[in-house]
Amino acid sequence: MLTGGTHDMYESEHTRFMRELFEKKPALADEQKKGRAIWWDRQLDLDQEKRDAQSRVAQTAYVYQTKV
Repeated sequence: MLTGGTHDMYESEHTRFMRELFEKKPALADEQKKGRAIWWDRQLDLDQEKRDAQSRVAQTAYVYQTKV
């Protein structure tokens, strides 16, 4: 493991971009949390999930095969 060299100061372009973006727009973190809550942090309806699973149609082995 290298320590104390130039590797400690490396910052990727993406990391730099994200750091600068959050510095310019501090409210972005709150907006990000709201967006996550909309799509991910929600209660699942297990009955609906079960109905969805039961209503799925089985996929054929080769989907591009014409039905002859």
